[in-house]
Amino acid sequence: MRASHALKGVVLILIVWQLGIWLFAPPRYILPSPADVAAALLRQPAFLFGQAMVTSGEMAAGLAAGIAAGILVAFTIAAVPRFGRLVWPMVLVLQAFPVFVLAPILVLWFGFGMASKVVMTAIIIFFPVASAFTDGLNRTDRTILDAASLTEASHWQILIRLRVPLALPSLISGLRVAAPLAPLGAVIGEWVGASAGLGFVMIQSNARMQTDTMFAAMTILAVMAVLLRLVVDRATANLAPWAKETDHVIPFKHLRRLSAS
Repeated sequence: MRASHALKGVVLILIVWQLGIWLFAPPRYILPSPADVAAALLRQPAFLFGQAMVTSGEMAAGLAAGIAAGILVAFTIAAVPRFGRLVWPMVLVLQAFPVFVLAPILVLWFGFGMASKVVMTAIIIFFPVASAFTDGLNRTDRTILDAASLTEASHWQILIRLRVPLALPSLISGLRVAAPLAPLGAVIGEWVGASAGLGFVMIQSNARMQTDTMFAAMTILAVMAVLLRLVVDRATANLAPWAKETDHVIPFKHLRRLSAS
């Protein structure tokens, strides 16, 4: 996603939002206008910035933990097939479990501090990363694997030098899906129990009928999600350049690398 695309999306949302205000004229406590939300942002920038930093810390830690866990589990499943046959069905079952239900349990286990929010974020990030990378590792063409076996390469050489590079485009897709979900994980944890963060601001503002402040916090979260997607796109732009090549060119480059080893 390019920054220009994100900007166009923001402009379109603002236009539709303002048109809804003009057409339906809802009370401010139901739906504030973009101008009301902007005023709330400008009225207490230091406070909102401080709360955003709390949520950002939870997001960053959870994002890193979720990505690391997803990559590790997917790699282990590919490296040890028996482990994969045992663990992967469990992962699929847990993925179908409503993540919102876990929030009170995580607060009970890890307390009202940062840890429960980090774990919640990591759980939300883990599944798309693990699923995408596992799918990429398992979709290596059998013909390519048979050709690789002719080079007398070991199981680990084929995995690391052939299957992992060819699975990177799938991993990148998983990262692009997962990264914008990081704010959701942090905020869910803050809704259940927190004394700081944008989720806490939203709960407090809703209780006090300060809808403009609640929408201001939501706006900051939306900006965070878009920025995370842009950062991931930029960071992974050159991670798998062979993904743009044809399916016939990609395997032979990596097969030659195996042969050279």
